[in-house]
Amino acid sequence: SDVLLRRGDAFPEDAPEGPIFVCTRNDALKDVIAMVPKARHEDLVFIQNGALLPFIENELGAGVPVSVLLVYFAVAKKGDPPLDGKTDTDPKGLTAVNATGKWAKAIQSRLESSDLSCRFLEEPSFTQAYWEKNMWIAAYMLVGALHGGCTVGEVESEHRAEVDALIGELATALTAFDPDLKWERALLFDRLAAYARSVAHFPTAVKEFEWRNGAFYDLTLRAEAAGRADPCPRHTEGLRTLDVLPSPAAA
Repeated sequence: SDVLLRRGDAFPEDAPEGPIFVCTRNDALKDVIAMVPKARHEDLVFIQNGALLPFIENELGAGVPVSVLLVYFAVAKKGDPPLDGKTDTDPKGLTAVNATGKWAKAIQSRLESSDLSCRFLEEPSFTQAYWEKNMWIAAYMLVGALHGGCTVGEVESEHRAEVDALIGELATALTAFDPDLKWERALLFDRLAAYARSVAHFPTAVKEFEWRNGAFYDLTLRAEAAGRADPCPRHTEGLRTLDVLPSPAAA
């Protein structure tokens, strides 16, 4: 059976072998990693949203076979059954785990035994899926916030051209940064729009900047530092309009 640890609990000396699911907010990740013995770091399973991969490598070092789960299922409230992230464009589901993770197969089996889908992705497919989810969060939340904090569904139905243009801009910037990341634009737009329709009631807001929109603003800062044009001008202008850009010292 599972052992549940709450924030502040000590890591048990007799903890059983197996995956360690990290179910905290992003701002608690450093503390969680610090409490887990180094010998168990490879058992960590990260399920948070956002651009986690640079943080994980910085905290744990390169090559540690942690598992990263891209979660597309949701629970409306405590006690409700989870709703799987299946859409009209991806009827087999969008949730995915990195094949390089030590417990990837066990995670996939656990979810499937609960009637939830889970894709087992090798590279570069996993990194592409990882960035797709980050693009969805960054773009749909930003466009929604620019329109009064409307719902994700309203972004998709009323501001589709605007959000597609922003996603296209972010995808182009990512491909310039990593040529292995390639998307057929129309399919990408439709896939992310389909997911938006499946969670149409979700509210929008730009938050957890470091983990979400900050990953794309970092591409802007890198370009500026190299004397190149901003690869994400729509994104930067939207952040500036909302007054959520970090100060130069913080950036």
